[in-house]
Amino acid sequence: MSALDSERPAALRPQQITAAALDEKIWLEGGAGSGKTSAGLARLRQLLAAGVAADSIALFVPQRSLAEPYLQALRAESGYSGGIVRAYTLGSLARQTVETFWFLIAEGAGFAQPQALPNFLSLELVQYFMTRAIEPLVLEREYFHSVRIERARLYSQILDNMNKAALVGFPISEIGSRLKAALGGGIEQAHIFDDAQTCALEFRRYCLAHNLLDFSLYVQLFRERALMLPAARARLSRRFRHVIVDNVEEDNPASHAFLEQLLPGCQSALIIYDSDAGFRRFLGADPENARRLRQYCDRALHFGTSQVMSAGVSALSAQLSQHLSEADAPLERESDAAPALHWEAHRFHPQMVDWVARQIAELIEERGIKPRDIVVLAPFLSDVLRFSLRERLAKRGIRARSHRPSRALREEPAARALLTLARLAHPRWEYAPAAFDVALALMAGIAGLDFLRAKLLADTLYQRGRLLPFHQLRSAAAQDRITFAIGERYDQLRAWLDAYIEAGGSDAIDIFFRRIFGEVLSRAGFGFYGDAAAGNTAMNLVDSARGFRWSLEFMRRYDDSLDLAADYARMVDRGVIANFYLRDWVAEDEDSVLIAPAYTFLLGNRPVDYQFWLDIGSEAWSRRLYQPLTHPHVLSRGWQPQAVWTDADEAALNRQTLRRLFLALTRRCRRGVYLGYSELSESGYEGRGLLLECIQALLRAAARESADV
Repeated sequence: MSALDSERPAALRPQQITAAALDEKIWLEGGAGSGKTSAGLARLRQLLAAGVAADSIALFVPQRSLAEPYLQALRAESGYSGGIVRAYTLGSLARQTVETFWFLIAEGAGFAQPQALPNFLSLELVQYFMTRAIEPLVLEREYFHSVRIERARLYSQILDNMNKAALVGFPISEIGSRLKAALGGGIEQAHIFDDAQTCALEFRRYCLAHNLLDFSLYVQLFRERALMLPAARARLSRRFRHVIVDNVEEDNPASHAFLEQLLPGCQSALIIYDSDAGFRRFLGADPENARRLRQYCDRALHFGTSQVMSAGVSALSAQLSQHLSEADAPLERESDAAPALHWEAHRFHPQMVDWVARQIAELIEERGIKPRDIVVLAPFLSDVLRFSLRERLAKRGIRARSHRPSRALREEPAARALLTLARLAHPRWEYAPAAFDVALALMAGIAGLDFLRAKLLADTLYQRGRLLPFHQLRSAAAQDRITFAIGERYDQLRAWLDAYIEAGGSDAIDIFFRRIFGEVLSRAGFGFYGDAAAGNTAMNLVDSARGFRWSLEFMRRYDDSLDLAADYARMVDRGVIANFYLRDWVAEDEDSVLIAPAYTFLLGNRPVDYQFWLDIGSEAWSRRLYQPLTHPHVLSRGWQPQAVWTDADEAALNRQTLRRLFLALTRRCRRGVYLGYSELSESGYEGRGLLLECIQALLRAAARESADV
């Protein structure tokens, strides 16, 4: 976290002290880096110092990680009383409230077993149950046969539609009609929207029949039933006497509606709004709707001065923003952006990656920049780009970490290796991995083993689902190539798996992962030893598998033949998208460079000294990800139900998206931006995206100005 986290009230500017004043409801607006969160921290400390009971203070954020500055500050405080300060998101609050008042709302909501306890589903479990609920329907009626995306991604878009309906406040039965009215697309596209509508309704029926609550269902129950109960409203009113709401622009209409009900009865409130933000629009964020909360505040404050950007970065931010706001207007150049902008053109993508690694090394070794104050950003972070950049940095002795949320569990090498080893250790599943997967698992699990030698081991010693001893590699040349040191580690891993199988191989899947990680893979000589990222992934997998097991025990009432361990392995192998794991957002290596998608960095909400923007020719910087079954803007509150989405709307959205991204990135950059450009992309195509167009316009304007001088 930034230095702002430890800032004390005495160090605050007069405006921040005003925002920290008690017994008022204040609307605080400003750009990133203007000191808004510091004012929120000061207000929290003032409340505690004034003797306000901690359990009457509530933090409300759109994403759990955004509460970390406040929670860190609380851990440093001592002497306050009255319980603890809690942080809430809409999801956590809705789940707690529905669970508390379940027996008062279940029957009226249409659940088949209102006397039984509810089963709240994580993102991974939702995908598992959706597959069980609608896969037979999809196969029988040949739904989505023209959609060329993985089934897991397809189902996630159906879930996204249901979540949008709950957050915006329209019935899930209207999803298809809204999409068809706005997007049209011909008969085939209309059929796709109809199929998505049918699947959403079928999944909802399945949930009601089995007491399953996905995010969309418990948010709907919270809004439409729990909040109608006088006891629930009284309980929430007592809990939320003093409220601090941060990043309200990243929250959704359902959150805003709850706050509209809550604020009139609060004793004090601070609502913090980040101008030109709204990065979570694809998750339902609605910055325009958030402004409605301003009317419930006693006064409004505006923080206009950035405490982060240098003059050069500020000029770069203003000029790029102006180019996208008024494309035909001359650029105003109040100050020079050149000192903050660094770039070099390359023909091929690997040359660009080499240049990035050299520049990072120069910043660290010659200019004394800390690795944690450097980020490398791309619109999408491919496995190839991540691997090649980390390898180049590692050769220079520079540690790097990456963070890519919303990825399938199987796409992380450490998770894929553990799943492959689990399949080897459980032959009763009749789910033996392919030799290629075994090679990848050996490469990830044994230190010093490259892919070619791992493939040689898998091709020769992996037979009929079992690994054979190293000495059965008859060729002396092959043994010498692999080396006996690696062969010894291979035998240790193989022997552990054989002993596990001979002992019955009956551990729960999460316990198996913990055992093989702790007893083999995390020891010296094996692949996870000293690798914090691999260890983090392994713990995410353990949490995921344990949650799956605990949550599905009740299903044995309906099907006693279930093998939860095998089901879990198959679910992950199908490409289930991972849950949100807080440790991925808050665990930081002080000595490492962050490599991440641009929006992932923004949602971390911390400033750095230098940013590297890679693949600036890519259209993905401004163009939204194509999703054939959903559309975040058409399903938003601001969209008129019968309006038609046009190419002009798409173009305007692209410019607006890129402008917002420019402002957000530069406001979190202290000293400079490096532009990574290659004529040919990673895939070998020329890029002509909107970001490149803006950069070229800025450079041409600077060149004309220099020529005039």
